[in-house]
Parts: sequence; C-alpha cells; structure tokens
Amino acid sequence: MDEAEVARALGALSQVHRLRAFRALVVAGEHGLTPGVLSERLGISPASMSFHLKELLGAGLVAPARDGRHIVYRARFARMNGLLGFLTAHCCEGQPCALDTPACACP
Repeated sequence: MDEAEVARALGALSQVHRLRAFRALVVAGEHGLTPGVLSERLGISPASMSFHLKELLGAGLVAPARDGRHIVYRARFARMNGLLGFLTAHCCEGQPCALDTPACACP
C-alpha cells in the first residue's frame, strides 16, 4: 500500500460506526454480513449503514458480493494486512522484532 491508500483506509476507520462495522465484518470472516444484519447488530439506521459501507468500500477495506437477492459484505483481509504491514514496517528500528526489546511495540 502507498501512503495515499493508507491515509484513505485510516480515514475510513477513524469514524466510530465504520470501525465497529469493519470489526464486525472481520469477526464474521468469510461468511460476511448483509447491511441489514450489520445495521441491526450495531444499532445504526439502514441508511446510515449504507453510507458507512460505501466509505469502507471506497477505502478498499470491504468487498460486496451478491448472494441471491442479498448483498453480503466481507472484510478484505489482504488489504487489512497490507495496512497493518505498512504501519509496522519499520518497528524495532528496522530490525527483526524482539519481544524483550523495551521499545518494541509488537505484540
């Protein structure tokens, strides 16, 4: 990912409802969730959920797929991992992460 893509993804995730929706899709895994189910689970109006999913889609963090009459959204795990990789690419001063290093922020 380049800096512009990372900034767009982080911007999309910087809103609470979008962050919650993305996390719910990560938990749902490959099964994904419909906008209606997401809306119900998160207590967000369907119109608002559609707006938030559009923002996550624009940032490349989710992907829609038709399942009969429904659209199912899934987290794009490769994109999420790319974002995490970008953010941690130079942790530990560019050296392999050592958990016993005091400055290491790696889990």
